Amino acid sequence: MAPMFVKASGLFCAKEEAMARARKWGLAAVLAVALSGAAAAETVTIFAAASLKTALDNLKPLAEAATGQRLRMVYAGSAALARQIEQGAPADIFVSANVNWMDHLQERGGVEAIERVELLGNSLVLIGQAAEPQLSFDHAASFGEGRIAMGLTKAVPAGIYGRAALESLGLWQALHGRVVETDNVRAALALVARGEARYGIVYASDARAEPKVQILLSFPKNSYGPIVYPAALLTENGSSAFAFLQSEAAWAAFEAQGFLRVETQE
Repeated sequence: MAPMFVKASGLFCAKEEAMARARKWGLAAVLAVALSGAAAAETVTIFAAASLKTALDNLKPLAEAATGQRLRMVYAGSAALARQIEQGAPADIFVSANVNWMDHLQERGGVEAIERVELLGNSLVLIGQAAEPQLSFDHAASFGEGRIAMGLTKAVPAGIYGRAALESLGLWQALHGRVVETDNVRAALALVARGEARYGIVYASDARAEPKVQILLSFPKNSYGPIVYPAALLTENGSSAFAFLQSEAAWAAFEAQGFLRVETQE
């Protein structure tokens, strides 16, 4: 009987060891889930208009140091970002280059913003690679030949503003056949920088971000509506980063890239 007892005891011990391992790995799994949740909380996802890329990339180290959180930046056209958020994409903060897309998201997309501010302003310019002294908004013929790159004129804010400006100046009918529409304003900027388009209609901040282009003309402020970048806080997780974006330290970086304070756009 003794050998049977020893064998049973061995089985008992093995069972206890297995249960101990299960408890150990179960605890480890719980800890892993908890830690992954904590890591997620320490990451703030910001959906931002493509025209903000240079400024926000420069600000990212400062913001991370100030908030203690890691920033995950997602750049695209405002329309595309709004639609992604509307469909459930996880964003803590959304910065649009157009008030209408923010309104769309809140009113028709069913997204509740904890807080919303008018963060920045901008201005609209015509760019090219080389100076063209003869160029004038008064004469469509002065544009000569070549393509004009701009954002989608019915969806991308820079394209919407650009078309409005050309229509206001009486140039749209003469020039629209040469327009190449892009998914976002930075794509239009890239076409001019690579010499694939003679002209581009972009924001002044975009022109400053690309050394291969120069501003040929600035559109009159009364030829397009106010360019306002609304920012919305969508989750409490983004509160610290949202506050930082409104700080004077952040404003210095935005100003260096050619953005405007909203109140100076009159």
